[in-house]
Amino acid sequence: MDPILLGLSGLAVLIALIALRMPIAYAMILVGVVGTTLLNGPAILLAQLKTLGYGQFSIYDLSVVPMFILMGALATKTGLSRDLFRGANAWLGWMRGGTAMASIAACAGFGAVCGSSLATASTMGKVALPELRRYGYSPALATGSLAAGGVLGILIPPSVVLVVYAIIVEANVVTMFMAALIPGLLAVVMFLLTIAIYVRLVPGAGPAGGAESRADFLKATRGLIPVLVVFGIVIGGIYAGLYTPTPAAAIGVFVVLVFGLARGQLDREAIRASVLETAGTTAMIYLILLGAELLKIFMSRAGVPQAAADWALASGLSPMAILLILLLALILLGCLMDSLSMILLVLPFFWPVIVAMNGGDYQLADGAGYGMSTEDLKIWFGILALVVVELGLITPPVGMNVFVISSLARDVPMTTTFRGVSPFFAAELVRVAILILFPSLTLGLPLLLGG
Repeated sequence: MDPILLGLSGLAVLIALIALRMPIAYAMILVGVVGTTLLNGPAILLAQLKTLGYGQFSIYDLSVVPMFILMGALATKTGLSRDLFRGANAWLGWMRGGTAMASIAACAGFGAVCGSSLATASTMGKVALPELRRYGYSPALATGSLAAGGVLGILIPPSVVLVVYAIIVEANVVTMFMAALIPGLLAVVMFLLTIAIYVRLVPGAGPAGGAESRADFLKATRGLIPVLVVFGIVIGGIYAGLYTPTPAAAIGVFVVLVFGLARGQLDREAIRASVLETAGTTAMIYLILLGAELLKIFMSRAGVPQAAADWALASGLSPMAILLILLLALILLGCLMDSLSMILLVLPFFWPVIVAMNGGDYQLADGAGYGMSTEDLKIWFGILALVVVELGLITPPVGMNVFVISSLARDVPMTTTFRGVSPFFAAELVRVAILILFPSLTLGLPLLLGG
């Protein structure tokens, strides 16, 4: 069989296996192993397997993943999510739609210590949903704002997906963290504006809450301090060049642990559960990484990524048109699988296409391509990719964040939640357009800080 045809057949089988609900790690391992064996024989595959696992898992930058996961697991059990919401609500709750705005702000804050969109949506949903109900928010706005707020966990640093992306394209993790900050804050601002507009167009959807007393306001504000301290120590230290992400994550774990013990929120059982949760999640991520590498080997030997790049060059479409097609594909795929799996699955195919459309390893002299070097392209495309992956998490019919929130609000029809999330989806499309039109919003902070 022609190698490219075999590779495309392997992709079709992979999609079918995922549709049949086989775990994506096993599906990628199966297709990668069988495909490489059919293409080059078992000897080549066995020779690669001798060192593939060690070579993949011994990457130093990858050691940050379990640390950030553990930090998020401990933060979930220390009551940080509850304090974040109370503090944000004390500042914003007095406005129309203010409690929904507080949910968005709290999701952003929790995402800064968690790094997972699904965990952010689930944790903040449990905290904020009862309060939104108590204040009489419409089911659409209440559930829609929480589902949308959850997507902030994937982009606001630290982000596990951002680390994995940086490793795959050989970008600097610190630079990616710097590049993600402004787009992440832009999302928060746009979500807050979306709520402000929504409650004016739909009166009664988000009534104003009562103003806090001075004592309650100060108490709620003090609850924000631990998250600000953790974010300042971890991300601030990374931006200042005091340490690299792995020791920063270890310090973050220590600070959250001390805080939880001091508050009496962490006991031996809670710590044990956090460690076991971290081990399980890390093992899943590493297995997906191994499967993605085996699939990448098969596809590279079959020539599929290069064929995709050649097709893009021969299509006559502009680089920007190709970029938009790839981003649309990411949105659609984001409806069907989690963000990490999707990035690992599609990046070996999409990245060569983007590089080819940019003129290879160097910016084209005549101004064609995307008008930037490959190093800058890694950063810009990575942030765009993660933003549209966020979109997939709230895109019907299978937006995963919507399912998470629906499991918490069983009395609210899923169609209502999708209706409530649609204004935030529109805001995200506007953000994508802004980031495409103004790459400096992504590249400016790394340039300023020398990342």
